[in-house]
Amino acid sequence: MDEDLIEYAPNIPDNVLELIFSYLKLQDLRNCALVCKNWYRFLCDENNEVWRAQCLQKVPTEAFKNDLLSVVPSYKAKLRAFFHAWNPFDCSRHVYIKPNGFTLHRNPVAQSTDGSRGKIGFKHGRHAWEVRWEGPLGTVAVVGIATKDAAIQCHGYYALLGADDQSWGWNLVDNLLLHNGDAHGIYPLLNNAPKYKVGERIRVILDCDDNTLSFEKNYEFLGVAFTDLPDKMYYPTVAAVYGNTEISMVYLGPPLDG
Repeated sequence: MDEDLIEYAPNIPDNVLELIFSYLKLQDLRNCALVCKNWYRFLCDENNEVWRAQCLQKVPTEAFKNDLLSVVPSYKAKLRAFFHAWNPFDCSRHVYIKPNGFTLHRNPVAQSTDGSRGKIGFKHGRHAWEVRWEGPLGTVAVVGIATKDAAIQCHGYYALLGADDQSWGWNLVDNLLLHNGDAHGIYPLLNNAPKYKVGERIRVILDCDDNTLSFEKNYEFLGVAFTDLPDKMYYPTVAAVYGNTEISMVYLGPPLDG
């Protein structure tokens, strides 16, 4: 970066910063935030025109046609969510990612369980994302986390997510927690816990500092589901069996306590 520009950086007005930053790539913007307090302040405004332009340029237009991204109010948060969305290169061959970038569609293939992982994994910090099932659950509908070593497709109708020691899941059909091929109890720990209804919002909360996995439903915290998670890289993951079912996932960032 030009030394003269850096020297006068603290005094550059916002309208000029907006013009300069509009020509930069995301990696450059990240570096610019480290130049001085003034630039950092400007780029911390997640709804300014710079982030708006980046968001509208990279996030598919289809993603804005419904309330899918309403849970992430700022342009920068929407952009971040897109980079964390389902990975079209890390899903079952019976799954495709819709043009909005956030929703997977499972094709109606008999005798197959099919899953998908997010683009970015987590090993440190605290992370939350929202999952919404659209369409019938079928006999298996599991939401949770997996490493890259976990299978993403198998023959038959099977609780794939949670079937090995590389994945942890909550089957929304029978309210069972699953890991390493075993059921780890009913979840949530409520008498006659209500079953998931299509369209309800599930929030997955991964705490890599405390090594726990938790869930919320319709903004109600359901308790810690798994503890003592090993030190691995985890990816948002789901597994489904019902034909033409669709599952959306939106990354939210660090969970809000309380």
